[in-house]
Amino acid sequence: MALLLDSNLIVEQLAGRWRVKDAKLIPLWEAARRILRGFERWSATHVPRAQNTLADALCNAAIDRVAAGGPAIVVTRPDVAAGT
Repeated sequence: MALLLDSNLIVEQLAGRWRVKDAKLIPLWEAARRILRGFERWSATHVPRAQNTLADALCNAAIDRVAAGGPAIVVTRPDVAAGT
């Protein structure tokens, strides 16, 4: 399993190199680590947001959609003709 994340903080926290300081985030970190232990191998790599504009736009759209009461999951297919 390969995770590509725009947050170097989360990459380092998932790897256990940096600690999670915010008490309300510790349960989320623990849950993520439990899930990752279920994989034989996994990696987390930092990808700067500037190099991943499409994924960033999709994430922001999902956050806005859910905040407005919409569905949490929507399948989006890239426009092959546009080369994305």
